[in-house]
Amino acid sequence: MNTYPASETLVPQLQEAAEQAARRGGEVLQEWRGKFATRAKGPQDLVTDADLAAQAAVREILLKAFPTHAFLGEESPNLALLADPERLTWVVDPLDGTTNYVHGFPCYATSVAVTQGGRVLAGAMFDPSANELFSAGLGLGATLNGQPIGVTHAARLDEALVAVSLPPQCTAASPDVQDLLAVIPRAQAIRRTGSAALNLAYVACGRLDAHWASHIHPWDVAAGLLMIAEAGGVVTAHDGGPFNLAKANFLAASSAALHQDLLRTLTRRE
Repeated sequence: MNTYPASETLVPQLQEAAEQAARRGGEVLQEWRGKFATRAKGPQDLVTDADLAAQAAVREILLKAFPTHAFLGEESPNLALLADPERLTWVVDPLDGTTNYVHGFPCYATSVAVTQGGRVLAGAMFDPSANELFSAGLGLGATLNGQPIGVTHAARLDEALVAVSLPPQCTAASPDVQDLLAVIPRAQAIRRTGSAALNLAYVACGRLDAHWASHIHPWDVAAGLLMIAEAGGVVTAHDGGPFNLAKANFLAASSAALHQDLLRTLTRRE
């Protein structure tokens, strides 16, 4: 028997909780600036005490409001939770853009989303450096600091500003680099910000026209998926089919008009 409330009726409350938690996570990151220790998770991949403190603050807010919900965080990953068709699961990246944060480069954010059976119901991202809160609720639209946002009307790559997310370890022969080389001569310009979450938020609000990533994690993109959909954009897998949050491997995001041109240009296929 389904013991969880009808998820659609909870969307406004879920969105409010996501906003509160994302903002608090970002505040914790700022409180830790200049006094954190770093540890390597892998080559060119850092974890900080700030990650853990921010995740703890986010988790406390969310599970206090919704004690029966599950929690999946970057620092406590349990991807099996995404397959549960009934239970609501919070998917959290307390610090997306860790390397930027460690170096004092102002492009990082706390990302919070809630899913059910792989569907994102609500999400928020807070960029503490810019004091920008991106938010979306299923069927309620997407906003930036409370104002409605939408994707651009770009229809061709030669008029598009495109962002790419590359994995921490990337060789010259990797498919990721081959995709990059394919897009460079066709796009108006390319950016690599170091934050997949903010890349998606920027597509949703029209600062970027498109974003793609060959390897991505659910906590990086869960909130951004809903933001782009609610802002009128499209997110798909490499073949143009639905993006699978549980697999979360290849992702392409843009306006509907630009999407096919982007997919045709990318060389990586699985």
